[in-house]
Amino acid sequence: MKMTVRMKIFAYMGLLVLIVGITFSITTKVYTGSLIDQFQRERIDDNYLSATPEEQIAIFKAYFLDNMRLSKLLQVTQGVRLFFFIVIGLLFSYWISGVLALPLKKLIAAIERVAQGDLNVKVPVETKDEYGKVAQTFNDMTFRLREAEEARRRLVADVAHELRTPLSVMQLKLENYQQAGYHVPPEMLLRIHDEAIRMSQLVDDLHVLSLAEAGLLSLDRKPLDLTVHLERIVDDVKYEAEENGLDIRLYTISRPVTVMADARRITQVFFNLLTNAIHYTTRGGKITVEIEDRVVDRNALFARISVIDTGIGIPAEELPHLFDRFYRVDEARSRHTGGTGLGLSIVHHFVRAHGGFIRVASQPDEGTIFTVYLPIGNDI
Repeated sequence: MKMTVRMKIFAYMGLLVLIVGITFSITTKVYTGSLIDQFQRERIDDNYLSATPEEQIAIFKAYFLDNMRLSKLLQVTQGVRLFFFIVIGLLFSYWISGVLALPLKKLIAAIERVAQGDLNVKVPVETKDEYGKVAQTFNDMTFRLREAEEARRRLVADVAHELRTPLSVMQLKLENYQQAGYHVPPEMLLRIHDEAIRMSQLVDDLHVLSLAEAGLLSLDRKPLDLTVHLERIVDDVKYEAEENGLDIRLYTISRPVTVMADARRITQVFFNLLTNAIHYTTRGGKITVEIEDRVVDRNALFARISVIDTGIGIPAEELPHLFDRFYRVDEARSRHTGGTGLGLSIVHHFVRAHGGFIRVASQPDEGTIFTVYLPIGNDI
């Protein structure tokens, strides 16, 4: 059983009462012993010894009561007890204040280091009481701060890296056109225009992703028939799939599969997944979209949508990082396709914003399965 701070204070106060009680008992015993010694010196004589036992007891009782009068008891025993009580109380208060303040001193020192910018500080968790919980919470907080700082640094580095390429291309092209000294036809500006579009897309994706990560993404939730909606999305990407020599198909159930969702955000989720599948599936491959209704998972009902491809697959060690910002399994291939490296991260956060989740399973050279779970409310 772990002791709380209140229980510790109660135990310390009980110890103080015990010490005071023992002190009182010792002083009383000492005083009584001295009184008996005084009786032996003053009253034990021939007359006392010649008296009967009953008379001896009466003499001792009378002497003892006379010397234990209130005035004398207050003058001797109370003074001794008060002195010992004050001394012991002061020593005990000093000790218990040190015991109770020591964890706070360690925490204050750690907080001061964090205020100075040191996020690697860690407070030892030595107890399981409230102080231990505060120390553990502080350690968790500094860990989250370190993660956030590392994520911020990675984001700044990634954004700088992503913007450097299109800006360099635009700068080089413009310098060449300027040095050439002749009129630039519109078709020669297409490359610059493409790079400008790429930067605009990157900025837009970062803005939307930041809102989603902060939980500030606005959703226009309405009843949405996933069957009809996915038919439109598949039809939109079908031309690109056929150009790449891929067979893309949608398998649905006969009845509507309805969820409360933002149609625009859900469109971006499955458009990103299908675009990835097209880019990473070799010619002659197959992409399948399957819809299942009222799937039980985590003790709740979901609509389950699977995007299955027969593409190049993803190594197992890459899967935990797949939804990180700017993470690319095959960086060169992704850059060739013109992606920003934010597509899967956006998918992940959009699905979470709808109260769902996404899973991925893959084998290299065999294909990948992205499975999206969207909750089905009781009112649908």
